[in-house]
Amino acid sequence: MNGAGAPVELKTFERIVFFCGAGLSAESGIPTYRGAGGIWGKYRYEEYACQRAFDRNPGKVWDFHDERRRFVAGCEPNPGHHVIARVQARKPDTRIITQNIDGMLQRAGARDVIELHGSLWQVRCDWEGTVKNDVDVPIQSRTCRCGATLRPDIVWFDDSLDPHVVRAAIDAMTTADLLVTIGTSGEVFPAAQLPFIAMERGIPSIEINPEETPMSRLYRYVMRGPASSMLERLDYTG
Repeated sequence: MNGAGAPVELKTFERIVFFCGAGLSAESGIPTYRGAGGIWGKYRYEEYACQRAFDRNPGKVWDFHDERRRFVAGCEPNPGHHVIARVQARKPDTRIITQNIDGMLQRAGARDVIELHGSLWQVRCDWEGTVKNDVDVPIQSRTCRCGATLRPDIVWFDDSLDPHVVRAAIDAMTTADLLVTIGTSGEVFPAAQLPFIAMERGIPSIEINPEETPMSRLYRYVMRGPASSMLERLDYTG
């Protein structure tokens, strides 16, 4: 759909699920991962974003993530983030699932965001099994009180998703009455499987993406264009 109107009126739904990918934050200046200019076209994940790289050279991996923190901290939430937060404020049963680790939705005012791939702003100690918030740029200490090296609480390549987080996402998809997918390539599994749970129930589904994705044909409505303007178009009747 490329017309002037919106395919649905958000005001007619109460249990909206926003399923967000890197394209949502692209308008804030944060690079996507696999698209043109994506991070993994410039850097090799084998050196910066897997447990093997961290075990081999934790300092190098932390330097990379500190630089990412510094860059993201200099960006601001865009209108798309604010639309999602605004809808959630009006409709408390709205659920937000994101593959992004940048924390932009929370900075826009969103609550209880289900972060499938973790957060750039959390660190964990695998020895203690603990996770804590840390928004320092750069991080002040890379060492836990127990002496172990802290690692970013991010789902790296070859990591498994947190089963508790996955369960929360599945529950959201199971109870949704509208699915809005924004800026995701549909190529990152197992996250890309989650929208099927909602679509198989026959609820209205919308894909927002500037380009066609492998999943486009499965959505009832497709909106081609920047995430912010497409979300604003959806929300103007909400």
